[in-house]
Amino acid sequence: MKRIGLAFVLIWLSTFAMAQKTEVAVPDTNGSEGVVLKPGDLAPSWALMYAPGKFEFLKNWTVERGKRLRRFKTQPVRHVVVLSFFATWCKPCMKELPYLQNLYEKYQGKNVKFFLVDITEATRNNPGYENSPVAGPFLRSKGVMIPILNDNRGVAKERYGAKTLPRLFIIDKYQTIRMTKQGFHEGEDFEGELSAMIDKLLAEE
Repeated sequence: MKRIGLAFVLIWLSTFAMAQKTEVAVPDTNGSEGVVLKPGDLAPSWALMYAPGKFEFLKNWTVERGKRLRRFKTQPVRHVVVLSFFATWCKPCMKELPYLQNLYEKYQGKNVKFFLVDITEATRNNPGYENSPVAGPFLRSKGVMIPILNDNRGVAKERYGAKTLPRLFIIDKYQTIRMTKQGFHEGEDFEGELSAMIDKLLAEE
């Protein structure tokens, strides 16, 4: 009888732990073992497609001190960059996105760029992920209008060590990572925490 009771408690605890889970593992694509980025590290560069034949570059908006932006003639102002890796199959990502959308709207017109890095296609060939919704239409139907960058081969995911989702980075005007967040924790002041960092970076020379 005691064994049955203990088994019930263990099952209940396991179920509760799953319900509280705030991040999900990414199916292995190219492997990103060993990459652990932290505040103070240089943010890895990337060139990611946002529309057929059209690419966005990190260095359009932020670059190391002493260097020029890639588009320095047409875009001379350095920006803070908020980068979040997600996939449409990631439930914690879907919980995080409305808060990111609020921040995106809050900082419209400021020197801040928000990007969602979509790895849905990079994981689609894994069993169980074949029918994941396509990111663009799926997010628009939920009112999320943040620009989406397609990491179809998982290259950026690998460079940033995004082995679990969601994975968020705030990068300053000089390509330095200033904040990282792993997973989404319900009940935390997500918008307040990010706003405080963004405001701090915007005020820096």
